Amino acid sequence: MKAILSGNEAIARGFWEGGGHFATAYPGTPSTEILENIGNYPEIRSQWAVNEKTSLEIALGASFAGARSLVAMKLVGLNVAADPFFSASYIGSTGGLVVVCADDPGMHSSQNEQDNRWYALHAKMPMFEPTDSQEAKELTKEALVLSEKFDTPWMVRTTTRISHSLSIVEFDERKEVEIKGYVPDFHKRNLLPSNARVRHKLVEERTIKIKEFGENFWGNRIEEGDPSIGIVANGISYQYAREVFPNATFLKLLLTWPLPEKLIRKFAGKVKKIYIIEEGDPFLEMHLKAMNLGIKIIGKDKIPMTGELNPTIVMKALKGKDPSHFDIPKIPHRPPALCPGCPHTGVFYTLKRLKANVTGDIGCYTLGALPPLSSMDTTVEMGASIGNAFGIEIAESMRGLDPRKKKLVAVIGDSTFFHSGVTPLMDLFYNNGITTVIILDNRITAMTGHQDNPGSGKTLKGVPGRTIDIERLVRGIGIEHVYTIDSFDLKGLKELINREIHRQEPSVIIARRPCVLLPELRKRKYTYAVADEEKCTSCTLCWKLGCPAISVTKEKKTWINPDLCVGCGVCIDVCPVDAISLRDPNADNARKAGEEVLGWKQNQ
Repeated sequence: MKAILSGNEAIARGFWEGGGHFATAYPGTPSTEILENIGNYPEIRSQWAVNEKTSLEIALGASFAGARSLVAMKLVGLNVAADPFFSASYIGSTGGLVVVCADDPGMHSSQNEQDNRWYALHAKMPMFEPTDSQEAKELTKEALVLSEKFDTPWMVRTTTRISHSLSIVEFDERKEVEIKGYVPDFHKRNLLPSNARVRHKLVEERTIKIKEFGENFWGNRIEEGDPSIGIVANGISYQYAREVFPNATFLKLLLTWPLPEKLIRKFAGKVKKIYIIEEGDPFLEMHLKAMNLGIKIIGKDKIPMTGELNPTIVMKALKGKDPSHFDIPKIPHRPPALCPGCPHTGVFYTLKRLKANVTGDIGCYTLGALPPLSSMDTTVEMGASIGNAFGIEIAESMRGLDPRKKKLVAVIGDSTFFHSGVTPLMDLFYNNGITTVIILDNRITAMTGHQDNPGSGKTLKGVPGRTIDIERLVRGIGIEHVYTIDSFDLKGLKELINREIHRQEPSVIIARRPCVLLPELRKRKYTYAVADEEKCTSCTLCWKLGCPAISVTKEKKTWINPDLCVGCGVCIDVCPVDAISLRDPNADNARKAGEEVLGWKQNQ
């Protein structure tokens, strides 16, 4: 049987075919769909974790007990998981352990463009890089087997195009593998310095064995062609290079660390010059040049260091040509914006009106940094908003100033708070901070496609799970001033935030409203808002919400698109002349529907 799968779907299929038992992840584009698809296989226990570090620790524990395990994450997620990642390399794997990391060249959904191949090198962990969906499936299966054979976790590194591109995949049956069971092994798994020193020597010996294995591995191979040009390529770059240089001699590398030195030297002896085509850093280039192959090597002196590659870029870089059939059509620019009816809109609109200094975080709400809301000053990484705000507070205090005059507010989403916001909040409380924190609780991990989290009450499999009450959690830390408010209550938000940012104690505001795109809300048919052009004074207040449903006519009047509006009513609240109303006040609307989901109504 064959099917057309994305790379992420293929990895899920490969893990199932390879007898996978347990998989876990924290959602992050471009890796999210891996676990979502694994969740469709009943033979595999799969679950969302609160963050990448936790997910790897759980998967490692399952491996201790002999279960074939997989953990998936995006590029910056491996930064979070780096601590257990390095230790896992020393410990090895009883049950096969695959660490899938999806890099994001071009930064489509990430705050940096790091090349995580260096992690494999640094942790001395072997790494596969598939070039299409079929290889993504096969290499995942291969990684499970080799992980057990060589007693090491095995990294599978993909990129955005491999993760999301579709290609034909041929299916195999599942191979059932028995879970071995947990047997204590003090010297292997307890990384006291005395044990770790011994394990390090074993890791170095293991690397030599894997390098020898790579010399004859089916995924590392020379593809004969024109000997005047030799191409070394990995991942999606291999596909681009094949399109631009169809007749060249290729060294295709799927096991990219450790590299097969003998095979590389054999390849160098067949060609007159080498082009190394790789996205990101000169990882392959650095290693090949260090080998002193005695042949001209062309790499990042021609190929861009930043952004994604494509056939056009490769063609321009190496041939100086721009053929018309590679031209990319020009598409009208659509700036990112919060969805119509998004509960975050009113919060950022209020913060803008209060002229607050806002430290932000990673999530849909990061869009609150963009015009016209323009009410988020910083975005660093998951959980940084609280620590950043506390640091500003400290610095202002050291200057002898009252930090309350800065109107400091840290904004963080519910899933991000569970991921890595709890510890900086504890730090703020412990060290006598007074910063106000707003937790945007929309009841889901929205940015990556509505994955459940500890606050949503459901697991990856869709069954009920234990729900963590954010307010009780915050109060458990010791913070006394904790308030839950409706995100659509603009008047109440303004009064509450203005009061708390001037308080001489720490406070937390939980702005709660379900995401309007939740399945139970999305399927409903809503009435919409209409603007009376005769009443509209063109005051621009509703325009400043940045709602995609609100447009401006040639006469500078407000017009609301009925195909986009869900009737949240926020624009009605901000209009000073009552020029906006719901077309049918008694019909279903996002505000009423959200109150039903939450089971309460706030009228502060």
